[in-house]
Amino acid sequence: MGLRVVVLVLIMNCFFAFGDCTGGLELGFYTRSCPNAEMVVKMKMNTSMMSDPTTAPAILRLAFHDCQVDGCDGSILLGNSNGLTTETISHKNFGIHKLEVINEIKSSLETMCPETVSCADIIQMAAREAVSLTGGPYMEVLTGRRDTVSTSTKRADCQLPTANISVDKFIKIFKKKNISLEDGVAVMGSHSLGISHCRNFEGRLWPLPDPKMSPPLGRKLQLICKNQTLSDVAFAQNDATIFSFDNQYFIDILSGRGLLRIDSEIARDPRTQQYVYNFGQDTQKFFDRFSSGFLKLSEYKVLVGEKGEIRRDCRFRNS
Repeated sequence: MGLRVVVLVLIMNCFFAFGDCTGGLELGFYTRSCPNAEMVVKMKMNTSMMSDPTTAPAILRLAFHDCQVDGCDGSILLGNSNGLTTETISHKNFGIHKLEVINEIKSSLETMCPETVSCADIIQMAAREAVSLTGGPYMEVLTGRRDTVSTSTKRADCQLPTANISVDKFIKIFKKKNISLEDGVAVMGSHSLGISHCRNFEGRLWPLPDPKMSPPLGRKLQLICKNQTLSDVAFAQNDATIFSFDNQYFIDILSGRGLLRIDSEIARDPRTQQYVYNFGQDTQKFFDRFSSGFLKLSEYKVLVGEKGEIRRDCRFRNS
């Protein structure tokens, strides 16, 4: 009986100290230290999205790319200073933008609660709002992350997936992060928002369009991307509803209307095809599995406790 009591006490201590014992992250981490933090993030994101609807896909991509390089630690926001080489100049981070939205949120929170809310947390909370405010699920993001003091273009080059990633590599990436294959396919549903530049899929267009691509789409994309000098500028919609977070992406890729290689392959690979079909048929199932995958990814290799720092400005280390 004595041992059981001790174990119960330890569990209860863990619960009250760290929410659900998820590595130091907890729900409502800023409830006392900065009670309006999450509301500020929501309001700022709503304002930015109303003036520029491209904010949502940009911030969602920013969150994923931050987590892919050494974990969700705000490294992607650090600029070229103090001998650092920023991740954003990596060729795999082409098109990353809207960092200023995170900086504006941080500035507001610094006025309210100095050196309290981390940039790493702001990114994940802002991504949650990007999904929710465009019609997707509202996800209970755990907070308590701290910011890294390092960043590296080389590490971004090595750790970020390529635009033509295969299903095999896709599976390895999510397995490494303890994300199930079903949840990983759901996370690909983030392509429901936004666009892709020609440079990321033009290899599927010439000399002839990829036979796995719908012929009408192939011809359309050849017209859009025919000027090779504009491949960094020209783009196409990821799916038919680029400003709504919905399951249209899965419906489209099942019909051969996926832009990227991975879009086409997950719709045909026997390991992933059934999940794509299920999500195309059932929006709620997609939302549930996306939430699961997103939250697991957002908790990947976070800095907590005394590790890292709480940056005063997301672009620079404190010292």
